Amino acid sequence: MSETNQNMVQITDLRFAWGNQANPVINIPEFHIARGEHLFLQGPSGSGKTTLLSLIAAVLSPQSGCVVIDNINLDTLRRSQKDQFRVDHIGLVFQQFNLLPFLSVADNVQLSCRFSKTRKARAGGSKRALDEETDRLLDAMMLNPNTLRHRHTSQLSVGQQQRVAVARALIGSPPLIIADEPTSSLDSDSRQAFLELLFSETKNANSTLLFVSHDANLASAFDRHVNLTTVNKVPFTLDRLGETR
Repeated sequence: MSETNQNMVQITDLRFAWGNQANPVINIPEFHIARGEHLFLQGPSGSGKTTLLSLIAAVLSPQSGCVVIDNINLDTLRRSQKDQFRVDHIGLVFQQFNLLPFLSVADNVQLSCRFSKTRKARAGGSKRALDEETDRLLDAMMLNPNTLRHRHTSQLSVGQQQRVAVARALIGSPPLIIADEPTSSLDSDSRQAFLELLFSETKNANSTLLFVSHDANLASAFDRHVNLTTVNKVPFTLDRLGETR
């Protein structure tokens, strides 16, 4: 089996700079994530974590280099194809959750299936099967579907919103789950319980997990721990601490 087939994410000679800036913020000669791996990616603010996630998720395009996700070279896709690839293949858990407050919990969880026939089919295809999978994920996330599925997400606590966001990322078993600082608002006990739920569900779905955080205390729970400053060859200096990307 080739290296590409063994890896969910394969990055080669990746360079990205913002706008007309001469100096790149991302310069990664080689980086990979194996299929089914739970990878903890750490890095201080300004080290390029969010920029790298956007490149992997095909939100940004690099000036040079190659990003291959699930055997697909993102550089070969048109913009509309990248958008469809993202919703078909990648489940995203955002730091701010990005739930739609005017939709119910169930509608938020099922949102990606409205845009992805692939994920809808993996979730069972029919409306009944989709509802059953939604309830199963909510229950797995310790959210009672009988009392919460029709509630608007604006009526939920921060912890509940977070778990809804994870259920939304997991529905339809996307091959790659990307979680960007998802535990930043939780206390230590809640973080541990959340990680156990996330690991259990990604394992059940046979999904690869890329978990990004600045909190090194979480690293020991993962298969592998990578500090972005060791793979990104752009020198990290204190004057980059104020950067947000």
